[in-house]
Amino acid sequence: MDVSRPKPPPISAGLRGRCPRCGEGHMFDGFLTFRPSCEVCGLDYESFNSGDGPAFFVMSIVGILVVGLALWMEITYEPPIWVHALVAGSLSIGLSLALVRPLKGVLAALQFTNKAEQGRFR
Repeated sequence: MDVSRPKPPPISAGLRGRCPRCGEGHMFDGFLTFRPSCEVCGLDYESFNSGDGPAFFVMSIVGILVVGLALWMEITYEPPIWVHALVAGSLSIGLSLALVRPLKGVLAALQFTNKAEQGRFR
């Protein structure tokens, strides 16, 4: 890897699913599975562990949006319950699938950039 080349911004690299060190290699091998290492610079992805962070942020964001939309729909249009179920179900599943991979990438890139490790007692 070229030492003079600056590191990419972690949020941008994570959202695109790119390597947090070089910004070119792919971070994911499947939908949510990390590759063993970067194919461009060789960064080892085995130490990346975003834990439940992506799930928490996805649930929070999707929950706020879906509940807000449901309240607005009820006040404005008063639709039958099946419309609420159809809209809320579709949005919940769609937004969750759309957000989980980019958020996992961002948390992994921030973990690498900030050199985050498991906490230890002395």
